Amino acid sequence: MSLVQVDGLSVRYGARTVLSHVSLSVSAGEIVTIVGPNGSGKTSLLRAIIGAVKPFRGRVVHGSGVKIGYVPQKLHIDETLPITVSRFLKLPGGVAAADINQALTQAGVPDLSGAQLSQLSGGQFQRVLLARALIGKPDLLLLDEATQGLDQRGSASFYQQIERVRQDTGCAVLMISHELHVVMSASDRVICLNGHVCCEGTPAVVASAPEYRALFGTGTGGALALYRHEHDHGHDHGDHNHDHNTEAAE
Repeated sequence: MSLVQVDGLSVRYGARTVLSHVSLSVSAGEIVTIVGPNGSGKTSLLRAIIGAVKPFRGRVVHGSGVKIGYVPQKLHIDETLPITVSRFLKLPGGVAAADINQALTQAGVPDLSGAQLSQLSGGQFQRVLLARALIGKPDLLLLDEATQGLDQRGSASFYQQIERVRQDTGCAVLMISHELHVVMSASDRVICLNGHVCCEGTPAVVASAPEYRALFGTGTGGALALYRHEHDHGHDHGDHNHDHNTEAAE
């Protein structure tokens, strides 16, 4: 079942076209990663999907009754604001404590409920934003470069948590990443974007595509090795993707 369908989407800001004739869909339960250079229209695509940007051409169709959770690239909170994680997750109200605890557990930070928001590390804060997106029990989780500012180990850990969320809740995931070498192994499908869809397919297919190599080069071997170390080596399919990608990076 398609949760969201994007058909021939074009987005313009004034006279500048940032997306041209983009089509894609996300089905129930899959993880799709969108990669591309700065200015390639990745965030504009997500904003169009959630309705924050109006298409110039084309359309975005959501499946009937589909609930979407959104994890932004960043969220600025006044550091002097005395607010706990629990209180932040209750905003704007009507959220049960049991739902907050469940969402924090799913996000991998079950003990942060009483912590002050201003005292969290960058990685903890991103987990709290993930929990906020999970409170509504979404069918589709959207992440806009949610690991920006985290180190490689923190990024790998965060994306492993996304895999667990998919396994535990069954929700689909559409994520934008600036770290293809970390995210690819967690993805069922990768879409390479540069104002239009350059190439798409399984991680192994995209890693070897000339369009991908032209955009990203070949210098990601070290970080990829770190992710292999972090990852559960018991998954043969995942190890195959890692091996293929390492060869491409070298």
